[in-house]
Amino acid sequence: MNIILFEKDELKDSRVILTDHRAKHIVKVLHSEPGDFIRVGEINGEIGKGKVLAIQSKYPFLVELSVSLSDKPVPPPPIDLLLAMPRPIMFKRILSQVTALGVGTIYLINANRVEKSFWDSGIINEEEYRPHLMHGLEQAVDTRLPQIKVFRHFRPFVEEYLPDINSQYSSLIIGHPDSANTLSHCLSKNQGRVLYAVGPEGGWVDFEIEQFLAAGMRAFSIGPRILKVDTAAVSIHGRISQLLG
Repeated sequence: MNIILFEKDELKDSRVILTDHRAKHIVKVLHSEPGDFIRVGEINGEIGKGKVLAIQSKYPFLVELSVSLSDKPVPPPPIDLLLAMPRPIMFKRILSQVTALGVGTIYLINANRVEKSFWDSGIINEEEYRPHLMHGLEQAVDTRLPQIKVFRHFRPFVEEYLPDINSQYSSLIIGHPDSANTLSHCLSKNQGRVLYAVGPEGGWVDFEIEQFLAAGMRAFSIGPRILKVDTAAVSIHGRISQLLG
């Protein structure tokens, strides 16, 4: 945890009182004492410093901070992710990792090889997935929460929604091991926003690839090795960031 994040309504008269895992982290990991300063940020807001005013170092932990926010959050990430619903435990890992890397919006969609039970797991509810986004922000020292947009049906998304958002992106790309194109070949030269798609375990079926291509996406391959979904999502994101940078 490289930054302590708090909700806007937790800040009262420039002070924040923490009694949860954040307080425990300040006590047990940072070993802070009254008078110390730690990095803090308001979720979807500014970043600054918090001065420790009071601390209770034994359970139940409590830390009172005097907060001064002075720095704007980092610019919105130029990369969005289109993700076929993975198994819940893998989805949690993907959320924290791509949030740490920097992602604006995650479009979560259905696909032929997505197990129906995944949609009943509860992880698509905000109270379930939000902590994993927070972990990514805390790691990366960021305050901007990614948006999660859920689409339970494939065809309405690819036939109606995807064409409607095409203009937001300079590059719309989809990982597919059978493609002869490289990632760099498929990225636009104008350095605009990028939407990249990662399929389910077992990959996209031919019909889905055809639909994506018809909607304006370009297929690419990062090599012959078949990766797990979470590995592919992180690996592709890293390569896109490098090419954009």
